[in-house]
Amino acid sequence: MTKRADAKPKTQVRCAIYTRKSTEEGLEQEFNSLDAQRESAEAYIASQKGEGWVALPDRYDDGGFTGGNMERPAVKRLMADIEAGMVDCVVVYKVDRLSRSLIDFARMMEVFERKKISFVSVTQQFNTTQSMGRLTLNILLSFAQFEREIISERTRDKIAAARRKGKWSGGRSILGYDVDPVTKKLVVNRDEADQVREIFRMYLAKGSLLDVCREINRRGLRTKVVKTRKGHTYGGREWDKAAVLKVLANVLYRGRVRYKAETYPGEHEGIVPDDLWTKVHQRLRANGRSGGMHVRNKYGALLKGLIHCGPCGLMMGHTTSIKGGSRVYRYYVCYKAQKQGWGTCPCRSLPAEQIEGFVVEQIKRIGKDPELLSLTLAKCREQMAAQRLAAEEELAGVERELARLHADLGRTAGDAARDAHAAARLADLHERVRGAEERAATLRRAVEDASADGITKTDVDAALGEFDGVWSSLSPREQARLMRMLVQRVDYDATKGSISITFHPLGLRSIGQRGAEEEAA
Repeated sequence: MTKRADAKPKTQVRCAIYTRKSTEEGLEQEFNSLDAQRESAEAYIASQKGEGWVALPDRYDDGGFTGGNMERPAVKRLMADIEAGMVDCVVVYKVDRLSRSLIDFARMMEVFERKKISFVSVTQQFNTTQSMGRLTLNILLSFAQFEREIISERTRDKIAAARRKGKWSGGRSILGYDVDPVTKKLVVNRDEADQVREIFRMYLAKGSLLDVCREINRRGLRTKVVKTRKGHTYGGREWDKAAVLKVLANVLYRGRVRYKAETYPGEHEGIVPDDLWTKVHQRLRANGRSGGMHVRNKYGALLKGLIHCGPCGLMMGHTTSIKGGSRVYRYYVCYKAQKQGWGTCPCRSLPAEQIEGFVVEQIKRIGKDPELLSLTLAKCREQMAAQRLAAEEELAGVERELARLHADLGRTAGDAARDAHAAARLADLHERVRGAEERAATLRRAVEDASADGITKTDVDAALGEFDGVWSSLSPREQARLMRMLVQRVDYDATKGSISITFHPLGLRSIGQRGAEEEAA
């Protein structure tokens, strides 16, 4: 049979081969799993030579990366080349090599369909241009994701079982203990254990976290220095109230381990006697009842959580004192001065009613002055641009951390079935990945919200222009809520005698748009 003279030549199909392996084990070999995957894909492409298929020379290999996310250098490079029009078909050994996440894969398939890219799995043949092929693909991918989630659940179950048996599940060593390099168990550091017991006895004698941290710092003691396997060093800083409380509340010192709300007898040796632990915690509970958050909050402080100390940059807390038997005086106090002593900061305390009244009057004044309203709008737009940049930078850092965590997951997964400590570390890594992914989602929303043109003059005028007329009609609780929506922070500098107000752009926009909607209604 002769070929027709006018037959059209086959169109060339440029095929990108993607390979992946979850762990780095065996990658150093001359012929490894990635090479085997590529060889199978090349053989399949060669069988389609008559259709014009050719394998691109570029290698898209991800060794030591999980398929549970898109934080992989080769897959990012592949998607970029697809967007650039350099690829016509993507070939993999199995579907789960490209992704184990149904959501991620659906996003990739949207790109494939938009760019008219074919997708082929060498060992699971189907055609993604047909509805049945797409259904088969989604079923396979669902099982891949199910398998990954089952592994995570099993790992969490392992760490829960280990805690119930009293096993320490890893992490940084704490004051009073070191980690045995062989057994990975906690062993008592005798010198540090004496220091821990002294902190307990000191609190029992003084009854004040601040007095304890002052005494510890006076003796020249510092928090425990911990060096990670990667060479990072943590600790070695001065003590404050939070660090002291963390020691007093740690059940490991009692010879127990915690899992969620329960504690279990631990394998390690306790270093604080039960009677000393009980007396200290009775004292902590008593102090909590007499000076807890509920008592401090009942006066409805307008600027609580908003006002900061200018010289040291820390937040100022709200506190009260009673004079003359019944008269209550309210103050905002610098946390550094409160935690480390009054001599550590020039901004000691500030009368609450005075600063609150000043801030309210300033907001009223701005609402009546068109020039100040315009300046406020310009400043808010600058803030939103800065917030967007900061969110983008932090997001980039979180995404790098996610990539590192997923690489650690890949390296640890292979040992989890054989080593209880590796299983515990794997569970910890999964929890850290979940937290990082939640943080990344929050930052992405922040980037979307903080657009420079997202707040208008109408929003600012509506939010601040009506402030004077509305304020006096609100209850104290409503005033506090409105203040938190309008104001992002207040900075008080005792050395300069200055007070600055930073408005919350998103709060202004929300109030302004709500006011416009009510007016239209």
